Amino acid sequence: MSDIRIGVVGGSGLYQMDGMKVLEERWIETPFGLPSDAYIIGELEGRKIAFLPRHGRGHRLLPTELNYRANVFGFKLLGVERLISVSAVGSMKIEYKPTDIVVPDQFFDRTRHRIDTFFGQGLVAHVSLAKPICPHLLDLCAEAAGAAGATVHKGGTYLNMEGPQFSTRAESEVYRQWGIDVIGMTNLTEARLAREAEICYASLSMVTDYDCWHETEEAVSGEAVMEVIRQNVKMAQEVVRQSLLRIPDAGERTCLCAEALKYSLITERSHIPAETLRNLEPLIGRYMK
Repeated sequence: MSDIRIGVVGGSGLYQMDGMKVLEERWIETPFGLPSDAYIIGELEGRKIAFLPRHGRGHRLLPTELNYRANVFGFKLLGVERLISVSAVGSMKIEYKPTDIVVPDQFFDRTRHRIDTFFGQGLVAHVSLAKPICPHLLDLCAEAAGAAGATVHKGGTYLNMEGPQFSTRAESEVYRQWGIDVIGMTNLTEARLAREAEICYASLSMVTDYDCWHETEEAVSGEAVMEVIRQNVKMAQEVVRQSLLRIPDAGERTCLCAEALKYSLITERSHIPAETLRNLEPLIGRYMK
């Protein structure tokens, strides 16, 4: 069993972790192809972690182009049990200001072009996503953000749009009417797959802009977003560092994430194709004995 229990996936602007003692960089082949980049395996605050730049170093991949399945499956193969996501988001509420951090507990899906399950190919599974964020990891990350000195908002709904374009004004206004808190392009897909992989998942959503609904602010642009992201990176790294100090060293997880597949695999074992069983063994092996 690997001793890498903690994973961090870095979003826009976060392509490395300052202060991390790098032990190795490891490319991992998965049944779903290659992940966005090599996993950077190292030590930070005395903990062994695996870090993956979501869009690849140099930010080469669009949100829709990301191989989400390979990214999450690779973390599973490394032994990761808790995955902290850092990502840039737009704010849909006046009180959530640029450079604030939101730790959402719900998602709303507006994607159209991406695969977001490991299952199929002769094996049906239906996991619960009523609470798509691990409640234990959410509490821990919110506490860590506060300890790092961030203005943090615990809970809220993240709308996952497709991208890569930002919202139209009409879309932005409708999302505000729905009560959406922040908007981004990546996290729900990761959360779905993390739940299927029985990995605890939480999001540090770093606010960069007010989307395009705000009457007195400029409409969101890539240049403006990147400027705020540069300000956010140091804070994001400190929040991750504070999170590592709070994650238990050992012991069984008591959240539902740890056994998400226990009652979710529907297909009778005798009907599951051998290739599917082989490919998904890291996810389902303990339930197929």
